Amino acid sequence: MSEIFHLLHDAGHAGHRGVLATITALTKPGARAIGAHMAVLEGGESAGSFSSGCVEQAIIAEALAALDEGASRSVRFGEGSRYIDIRLPCGGGMDVSFLVDPAGDVLAQAIDRLDTRQPVALRLDPAGHLALPHDPGATATGWNDGVFTVRHDPRLRLVLLGHGPEMLTSLKLARTFGAEVALYSPDDAIVAAGLAKGTMAVHLLSAADPPALEGDPWTAFLFLFHDHDWEPALIRQALETPAFWIGAMGSRATHAARRAALAAHGLAETAIARIHGPVGVIAGARDPMTLGLSALTEIVGAYHALG
Repeated sequence: MSEIFHLLHDAGHAGHRGVLATITALTKPGARAIGAHMAVLEGGESAGSFSSGCVEQAIIAEALAALDEGASRSVRFGEGSRYIDIRLPCGGGMDVSFLVDPAGDVLAQAIDRLDTRQPVALRLDPAGHLALPHDPGATATGWNDGVFTVRHDPRLRLVLLGHGPEMLTSLKLARTFGAEVALYSPDDAIVAAGLAKGTMAVHLLSAADPPALEGDPWTAFLFLFHDHDWEPALIRQALETPAFWIGAMGSRATHAARRAALAAHGLAETAIARIHGPVGVIAGARDPMTLGLSALTEIVGAYHALG
């Protein structure tokens, strides 16, 4: 989402005009959710999408028409639209708000909030004004008193901790998905591989005295250690964060032993119960790619369930 705001903000800063297009209603489930955005610049450059390609050119054309007129507008596409030649794959209708020349200071604040991993909410009123609510954390996407508000949470942050081939396959999958990734490993080759890909990577030197871990409500911790002596101090730190998901690789027997070891280290049962294990949606996954995909699927599902 941040790249859409960046495109509009940077264009405006350079003296170019643009339009923020936002899905404000759907009559049937569509390819994109309510609150999805596209950015369209005066030269026709765009970012974002609302479908698999069946409506984007019409969105760009409508945005350019709004720019020419100098007025924001709302347009229906699909079912019930004046665009009789455009049919959405879902067969439904989609209402799109076209906000001409969105306020640069508001876009800058939205970018800053997302870049610093804070939720952001944007209010789009019928008059074409863009604003930030005072409490984005308490704001939900939808209509209220004739004003549409859309909330965006920080993107998924995945912290990978461990060693072995599962680390690099999980890193590859998470980066492909678009997650922000951090990596902690006692294996200097894995750390070097992470750094080479532009990933934050930390070399673990001591199981008893590891570096500090940080997590927020949009962070997941995935432990991929074969040597479980590395786990207790690191898991304790992860449990002290508001991370939405914490999980560790291993069989049911391994996880039972892990729980017992953590209890012996003084962790409360309520805290230990937060740890997912065995991880993943594919039971018994063993090869690194399948295990990584299985775990990432569970994590992404939990992330989207945050609402």
